[in-house]
Amino acid sequence: MGKTYEGGAPLAEVVRSGFVEGFHRGSVVVLDAGGAPVASAGDVASPVFPRSSNKPMQAVGMLSAGLSLTEPADVALISASHAGEEFHTERVAALLGSAGLEPSALHCPPELPVGELAREAVLRAGGGPTRIQMNCSGKHTGMLLTCLANGWPLDGYWRPEHPLQQRLTAAVEEFTGERAAAVGVDGCGAPVLAGSLTGLARAFLRLVSAEPGTEARTVADAMRAYPEIVGGTQAEDTRVMRGVPGLLAKVGAEGVIAVALPGVGAVALKIDDGASRARMPVLVSALRRLGVDAPVLTEYAEIPLLGGGVPVGAVRPLW
Repeated sequence: MGKTYEGGAPLAEVVRSGFVEGFHRGSVVVLDAGGAPVASAGDVASPVFPRSSNKPMQAVGMLSAGLSLTEPADVALISASHAGEEFHTERVAALLGSAGLEPSALHCPPELPVGELAREAVLRAGGGPTRIQMNCSGKHTGMLLTCLANGWPLDGYWRPEHPLQQRLTAAVEEFTGERAAAVGVDGCGAPVLAGSLTGLARAFLRLVSAEPGTEARTVADAMRAYPEIVGGTQAEDTRVMRGVPGLLAKVGAEGVIAVALPGVGAVALKIDDGASRARMPVLVSALRRLGVDAPVLTEYAEIPLLGGGVPVGAVRPLW
């Protein structure tokens, strides 16, 4: 694996009124069901920060370390980047309460919901930022409960040297098949591990191919059974999991997404400028190379551009 990400290839174009006004560059890799490369563009071997696309592997690490959750929906929650809708925040609060913890125990910062509708509802009600509304609060709750299960200190649970984070690092490395090339601080304050897009796609393929009853399969099954908890009612990963039976998907910040379908293959991609609007058209193009199609993918094949409130162009894939 290279030491520095070299940047990607042109993956999408921005067309307005028939005029190409810009491009989005990035990198994408497509693996078949056996993990062999089918197609790629850009730099898929050098490390990037997958951001929240690492969460399913971190959730596996929590379960492997002794976290016991009776509800599959709670397993989906600790893997989530939730929209902060009421059903998300109520579940986070209940999970914290079941362990006798207050929201103040969460290290993630107070924020408004990332979901537009949820954010508007909070503001209309006169509310403001809270830790529970932060999109990573489910993951942080799972981390706290894992510490309690092992007798590890809650103080500093987010630090890379903490026993919890050591276990989660080992899980990510096991599933990607790579040593973490770098450790950064994610937006929620927890560690984020760098790895290649090929390693990320490989990890998702291993999640959906795992034997029933294993921690990996438990996480994959929970996320696919409760996709609204993983993202939200309008979230991209939620919608594609609902629309493509068996598909596992997880977005990450800065234009990242990883998906896998058992018996078919996996895709991981990153848009270099972090623009989420280019992410889905490129994903749809990649999935079609594996023979995967569905009405929801057709909806995301191009992202409309508006002028005067009406469609005048689109962001469309070049690859």
